[in-house]
Amino acid sequence: MNLLKFLYFKKTSMYRYILLITAACFFSLALKAQRDTTKQSINITSSFKPVLRNAVKINFSGSQLLADTSTTVRPYIIPAQNLFYAYQPIALRPLALQQDTNLYLGGRNYVKAGFGNYSTPYVKAGLSFGNGKTALLNLYGSYISSKGKIKNQDYSQFEGKATASYFAKKFEVYGSGSVRQNNYFLYGYDHTLFDYKKEDVKQHFQDINVTAGIRNTNITEYRISYNPSVSVNIFSNIGKLNETTFAVNAPIEKKFGDNFALKVEAKGDFTNYFTKGYVANNYNFNNNVVQVSPSLVYTSPKFSINGGISPTWNNSKFVWLPNIYGEYQLKEKVFSLQAGWIGRYVKNTYRNLTAVNPYLATITSQTNTKEVEFYGGIKGSLGNHFNFNAKAGIVRYTDLPFFINDTSAVNGDNKSFVIANESRVDNFRVHGDLSYIMQDKFTVTGGVTFNGYTGMKSNGKAWNTIPVEINGALRWYAFKQVLLKADFYMFGGGNYIDKGDVSRTFKPGSDLSLGAEFKITKQFSAWLDVNNVFNDKYERWHNYQVYGLNLVGGIRFDF
Repeated sequence: MNLLKFLYFKKTSMYRYILLITAACFFSLALKAQRDTTKQSINITSSFKPVLRNAVKINFSGSQLLADTSTTVRPYIIPAQNLFYAYQPIALRPLALQQDTNLYLGGRNYVKAGFGNYSTPYVKAGLSFGNGKTALLNLYGSYISSKGKIKNQDYSQFEGKATASYFAKKFEVYGSGSVRQNNYFLYGYDHTLFDYKKEDVKQHFQDINVTAGIRNTNITEYRISYNPSVSVNIFSNIGKLNETTFAVNAPIEKKFGDNFALKVEAKGDFTNYFTKGYVANNYNFNNNVVQVSPSLVYTSPKFSINGGISPTWNNSKFVWLPNIYGEYQLKEKVFSLQAGWIGRYVKNTYRNLTAVNPYLATITSQTNTKEVEFYGGIKGSLGNHFNFNAKAGIVRYTDLPFFINDTSAVNGDNKSFVIANESRVDNFRVHGDLSYIMQDKFTVTGGVTFNGYTGMKSNGKAWNTIPVEINGALRWYAFKQVLLKADFYMFGGGNYIDKGDVSRTFKPGSDLSLGAEFKITKQFSAWLDVNNVFNDKYERWHNYQVYGLNLVGGIRFDF
């Protein structure tokens, strides 16, 4: 039964399939007949969207460069490393030069002490406070004394000094104060004929100075620079005289563009001098100098010139002084020519005169010296380490003081010096110096100066002047912790007046000093100075023999 049902179902299904296929064929034929007779449109819907491709960046291919066959040599010049420049002019004293061999390794606070023959104690100290950015205070102090083999051949020097600065955003306020006390003794007399106590021949100099000023650290919006300052100095030979000086200096500079500048400097120097217990009458007078110096400055890479004048009132007497000098580069940073015509006044105060000769007697007048110099020269560098400078010129002096022995003294001891004023004298001066500087490790410097005084009107010769001077200095860090040094000075003999107004020539002199400093630890150093190695007991001033060979050594402590 089931089989029959299955066969019946299969047969019925087959008939259905045959009918469907037949109907599809007829329907296809009908569609074909319609396309042949009727045109129709078909809409096609798609999600595809055509997009234009980005344009490709055009790249140009560079052609090969032609080779440059020209040869241009640009020298690489290293400026001189002037970090340890030791050659500095110093005033020669009748005593052997005391050299200070500080080994500065960055310590701001130090104490240096030692002792030597001729009963020579030595102490020097320095303290520093502040960060150096907003404020800075430095304190210094030193003391040295010696006792020679000749009676009263002694001296002592003490100095205390403070310097301070306050740094604002655009300017700096600075100031300093110092006290110096120097004791010398007039031992240049015949010790077989005279016997003086120390108090009878003592020169007790006391020098008090206070200075204050303000200067801009950044140029103003109007391109102006300024640096006004004032100072007060009180100098005395205690018990004999007093000298007070008030000085003001106000320089200002205005720049125009990159090449031009206008400078104006106003100076006023006012001194009052009076004596004490001078036989037979005391002296009291003023010595004033006022000066205004306008000048126009032009500066370029190869040429610079300062052109100006200096109207000056010397104790109310008016005079014009030249202020013209310039420099021309022959070869950039190698050679340059220099020339000038300049004038100035040197105040012959008792303080300034005793800085040259501390054995000067009390003066009864002051006459300032006018100097007018015309010079020319050349300076430059040889290689990376050699520097040189050579200059020759004529200097005309008006009222130049000469130091002569007081041969007219009543007792005839001839121990002090007086001033012989020269109304006019010319000096043909030639100076040259050479240095070899290798950073701060090795430095050698040397210089020579020739002076030829002619045309004196009031004196027969240029008394106690030096016709030739030779200087030399060496600083060498032989090792990282060892500093070696040497200083040399030699001068030719000049002329002096002996008793009976007899002209004589003193012998030349030479002084060689050697020194060393050894760094023991980070804080401690040992040092030694050997002065007047040749044991040359020369006389810079007649009758004043210097010490012979002397040694000073000690310890330095940095903290």
